[in-house]
Amino acid sequence: MVGVLLSTARKLALKIASYGVMHLVVAILVAFAITRDWRIALAVGMVEPFFQTIAYSIHDRVWHRVERRRMASNIEEAAEAFTARLDIMSPDEQTRVHDHHGHSHALPRSLKQVAVKTVTYGVMHFAVAVAVAYALTQDIRTALAIGTIEPLVQTVFFTVHDRIWSRIEQRRAGRQPATA
Repeated sequence: MVGVLLSTARKLALKIASYGVMHLVVAILVAFAITRDWRIALAVGMVEPFFQTIAYSIHDRVWHRVERRRMASNIEEAAEAFTARLDIMSPDEQTRVHDHHGHSHALPRSLKQVAVKTVTYGVMHFAVAVAVAYALTQDIRTALAIGTIEPLVQTVFFTVHDRIWSRIEQRRAGRQPATA
């Protein structure tokens, strides 16, 4: 059990770190394109992703809870959904359908759910980006430009990042029986 928890923590840390690096590069490039000043671009690019990474971690954990709660109708099913997320449950067990409830324990990834998750991320990102850009530039027009354009670009990259990590998790789940 400790090994599973450590493995899960490592996977989460890698996901957050990869997001942070991606965010850093995009933030610097967008801030430079708007300001044409490397000092401001580097300041925005170093400070804004730090706060966004914290916000992203919270956002991602909240969405995992939302996904699990949507599936769970009682304590037994909540426990099964949790163990499915920790890769303790085999993929066959995750996808088995309960006759009396008509659902599986695999975490849903519908287009609607991905869209709602992406929109909530975009709103959160906009608020943090404007606040950080304004704190660094003291210019509301520049802050609004950075805060509008940078999150739009980041939202596209976030969606790609999230889909890549979902595929990585699916591949790991597919290999689980072979390694067990």
